[in-house]
Amino acid sequence: MAYSQDFVPALIVVDVQEDFCPPNGSLAVPGGRDIAPLINDLLALPFAVKVATQDYHPANHISFTTQHAPLAGESLHQMKAPNPSDPSQTVPLALWPVHCVESTPGADLIPELNASKIEAIVRKGRDSATEMYSGFADNCGRRVADEAAVADWDLGDYLRKKGITDVFVCGLTGDCCVKCTALDAVKQGFGAFVISDAVRCLTEADWIGAKKEFEVGGVGVLESREVGAKIKAITKT
Repeated sequence: MAYSQDFVPALIVVDVQEDFCPPNGSLAVPGGRDIAPLINDLLALPFAVKVATQDYHPANHISFTTQHAPLAGESLHQMKAPNPSDPSQTVPLALWPVHCVESTPGADLIPELNASKIEAIVRKGRDSATEMYSGFADNCGRRVADEAAVADWDLGDYLRKKGITDVFVCGLTGDCCVKCTALDAVKQGFGAFVISDAVRCLTEADWIGAKKEFEVGGVGVLESREVGAKIKAITKT
């Protein structure tokens, strides 16, 4: 499949993992498992690159409520955390139930996802001292390219080496890791689009807020049918 040099698209499937999906996920997103068939349809499209992200935390990750007694058992509690690269700075930190711990079933991609179509998976959030929503950088802006042990490898560098110009982002959740991945893609020089019917959010209000951030941050929002038409129209054999 050949592409115009002006448009070489990649699909990024974000965090479609057991702990984010009903019925047993520790941080289950309503309807999270239901988007798998639609994502599989997207994976069947002729994107130049198809990658996924996977939350993959150490057991003592800073975002877990269990690391902040007496807050254990609470979620969405907001606090401040130091920037590991500059302890004089702090960044916002939300606390969550324990989720997606490395080498546990909750960290697995769900079996309904056609992972055979995914060429590479970046495991993120591996530094216990910092949160990482985006597939590109942690919440302090540190990348693997900055010698920060926040992920297995650097997603931005990988896509650039593949000649990617634009990314299309789907998965969980639209108001958190999908949002941050798309916004960071723009910061790294890619065009970015979120596929609205192939994401799920914790609440509808969160999704409304995310769309406002997309507008400010230069991220487009498309439905999957629009994405399919766009990819098929612009690619040629």
